[in-house]
Amino acid sequence: MAVPKKKTSQARRDQRRAHHAIKNVGLVACPNCGAPHRPHRVCSNCGFYKGRTAVAVEATE
Repeated sequence: MAVPKKKTSQARRDQRRAHHAIKNVGLVACPNCGAPHRPHRVCSNCGFYKGRTAVAVEATE
């Protein structure tokens, strides 16, 4: 079984983990209602996707 000969320093360990941070979610504006939503997904506000109404959304009042 392989065992490290030297202790990995905190700096080297943290540099390796530099890409593990949570990244921001990219949002686009809905062309129908203008609400922000994830790209290539149905708008949760109006149910619009690819130029048509894909999902019927109930009105919240």
